[in-house]
Amino acid sequence: MYLSLFLVAFLAATLLPAQSEVLVVSAQQMGYNVWLIWLSASVGNTLGSVVNYLLGRFLLKYQHRRWFPFKGKSLERGHWWFERYGKWSLLLAWAPFIGDALTFIAGMLRLRFWQFLVIVWLSKAGRYALLLGLLKLWFEPLAA
Repeated sequence: MYLSLFLVAFLAATLLPAQSEVLVVSAQQMGYNVWLIWLSASVGNTLGSVVNYLLGRFLLKYQHRRWFPFKGKSLERGHWWFERYGKWSLLLAWAPFIGDALTFIAGMLRLRFWQFLVIVWLSKAGRYALLLGLLKLWFEPLAA
C-alpha cells in the first residue's frame, strides 16, 4: 500500500491525472500506519514536483512543441504568482492547477534547488499532515 501511495502521489505532482488524497483517505480508513501514509505521500509528491522543476530548468526550449506539458495560460499564471510572491509562492505547490506550474517556473527561473526542495516539502508534507489530522478529528468521535 505504501509503495502504491508513493507512486500515486508522485504522479499527482506531475501532469498525469492522479488523485493522491483519495488513496491517503482510504489507507487511513483501512488502518494503515498514519506516519507511513504521511511519509509515503509527502516524499512521492515532493519528488514529482522535482520532475517539474527539472523540466523547467532543462526543457523550456521545447515549450512550443505539442507534447510539452505546460500550456501558455498555465505558465503565465504561475509566472505571475512567482513574480509577485517569489519563492514563497511555492507554498502553493500543493494546489491544483497552479502548483504544477509554480514548480516548473521555479526550475525555469533557476531557483536554488535546496530552497525549492525545502519550501515544496513544507507545502506538500503540510497538506498531507493537515488532511490526515482532519480525518482523525472527523472519524475519531464517530468511533467512540
